[in-house]
This record gives sequence, C-alpha cells and structure tokens, in this order.
Amino acid sequence: MSALPAGVMREATIDVGAITANVRHLRRLTESEVIAVVKADGYGHGAVRSAVAALEGGATRLGVADIGEAMALRRGGIMAPVLAWLHAPGTSFGEAASVGIELGISSYDQLQAAAAAASGDRPVGVHLKLETGLSRNGIAPADYRIVFAEAARLERIGRLRVIGLFSHLSNASDADDRAALRVFHDGVEVAATAGLAPPLRHIAATHAAIALPEARLGCVRVGIGIYGLSPFADRSSADLGLRPAMTLRGSVVAVRRVPEGTGVSYGYDHRTVGETTLALVSLGYADGVPRQASGRGPVRIGDADFRVAGRIAMDQFVVDVGDHPVAVGDEAVLFGDPTLGAPAADDWAAAASTVNYEIVTRVGPRVPRRWVS
Repeated sequence: MSALPAGVMREATIDVGAITANVRHLRRLTESEVIAVVKADGYGHGAVRSAVAALEGGATRLGVADIGEAMALRRGGIMAPVLAWLHAPGTSFGEAASVGIELGISSYDQLQAAAAAASGDRPVGVHLKLETGLSRNGIAPADYRIVFAEAARLERIGRLRVIGLFSHLSNASDADDRAALRVFHDGVEVAATAGLAPPLRHIAATHAAIALPEARLGCVRVGIGIYGLSPFADRSSADLGLRPAMTLRGSVVAVRRVPEGTGVSYGYDHRTVGETTLALVSLGYADGVPRQASGRGPVRIGDADFRVAGRIAMDQFVVDVGDHPVAVGDEAVLFGDPTLGAPAADDWAAAASTVNYEIVTRVGPRVPRRWVS
C-alpha cells in the first residue's frame, strides 16, 4: 500500500476488489442467492461503491435498513433490487415504491401503507418479516394468518407482489437458531396455506450462512462477511477465506523525545518508564477511534507494533515507540488485513470491548475514503 499523500492526515482505504471476492466466495460456499447488506454506508466502506463491488461478485439484491439509504443507492445509479426493512411510524412508501424499492413489512399497518403506495399497474414489492424469537420487529406468530391472508388478497388484486419471507437469527447458540428456524418454517407453511408462494426465503446473515447450512434456504443476507470480517469469536477472516476490505491509517504529525516520568495525554494515565520517543497520530474519537481502547489499541508504524499510550483524544492519540526510529510523515496503521501485517479490526474490538462491526461502521465522515482494487 502506498504512503499517505502529502498533506493527508487520515484515510480509510477500501479494497473494492476484496468485497467482490468475498461475495463470490460466499456465493460458492453457500450455493445460495446473496443479498448484500450495504446499510450504514456499507458498514462504513461507502454504500454505493460497496454495492457495485458486491453486484460484480454476483450478489443479486442489496439490503439496507431504511428507505433513505435505499434512495441514496438509487441516486448513486444503483438500479439492482434493493430491500429496506426498518421504517419510522407513519412512513409514506410512495417515493420508494416509485423507484422500485422493495419494502420489508413487519405489521398489518405497514402492509396497508405499502399497498396504498401502488400506482397503476405497478404493484409494490414486499418481503414479509416474521418474528421468530429475536424480539425486535416482525409479524408476530399470532398475527401470521391475518397478515398473510391480507397480503394474498392484495397480491391477487395487483397492489402488492410478495417477493420474500424473512427473519433474523440471534446467533445465541445453534440450538436457539434452530428453534427460530422451526418457527420460521411454521410461518412459511401458514403463508402457503394463505396462498402465498414468494420466490425468496431468507433468515441467515453471515454467521448462519457459514455455520448453519440448513438456514441458507437458497438465499442468504450477508453483511459483515462481504467486508471481509468474521462474525465468529474463534475464527478469523483468513480462517473463513475472507479478505478485510478496509485499512485505516493516520499520519505521524509530531515526534518528541521525552525523559522518564513524562505524562502523556489527558489525565496522565500513561507516564513514560524511561527516556523514550512519543509519536502523535492524527486520528481520534471524532474519527471513530474508540476512546474505550485508550492504552490498549494496537498501531503499526513501519515494521513495528505498538499500543496507544494514554487516552485517545478527539482528534489525535499518542504512541510510545521507545527507541524505535519514527519520523513525521510516517504512516500509522490502526487496522487492515492481518495477513499483510496490519492489526485487525478484531484487535481494536477486543481493546474497546465491542465487536468488529462497530469498529468499521463508526469510522467517521471526516476520514476520507479512497477506493482501490
């Protein structure tokens, strides 16, 4: 990877070729249709560029949380099918329906609102979400019959097209996920009794798509995996045949030689144990670097690995590099592809007591993205 250009303090480099390769790998592994999830600005990687890369890898649909994200894809020139599944109370679906956005439906009221958005001979495409035990949104089992009967009626009169039935798993345990899968299958049978025969069923996200083959159902909805990160605590990206797409780097903007006992950053949580060199890196919690990882977050400068020294500030943090030669302008890699020597997003997740999903998603808008292949 090239050094940061002159005048650039921070950058997230996104390997779109890795996203394409990861989707292709997951398609082969699951032997299923792939819905690539690009919500939250493509998990921080850039929604439009991630969508293009995923489609090039063979994804047939895209998934986002809300209609605003779906409309942003359309404005970015993405015309592939897009599913949005989380809606504010009272949302009007007219604009989304006019550009062919597919709607995740979790209630009778949402079903009626979707039907109201149909126009002329254009039915609104919907995926009916079933509550199967996660206790979030979704049609409750007690409501399956009435909602499915109404969906079938609206489909018969041309107001809706039911494209899929879906749900989400807890990943609490294989037993819990299999129990939820049984509830889902029961719901599919009720839907069939009502006259619904949608072409898609999807319940598996990356975790179940890899670890629970019976949950694939011919269609998987993958998010974290397409960005090359593992959803498992005991298996790395490399173990899964995935390549991390994001590398987060900052520039060393100051270097200072200090004596023993020098306090570092707010609160002096770190004091030097001997004469040493301190390197200041131009990334902070305003850029998404978790303050909870103060004193623990890994950083690679040159060919050596260090830890953040003291508290991470809003715009910067300090690294105690000892006697290692460091100069202004050197790059500091926070995370990237561990097979290339970078720390992993998982390492930052462990340092901050969180998950790798949050580490990449929280990288802020002040950090320029540069897409490479």
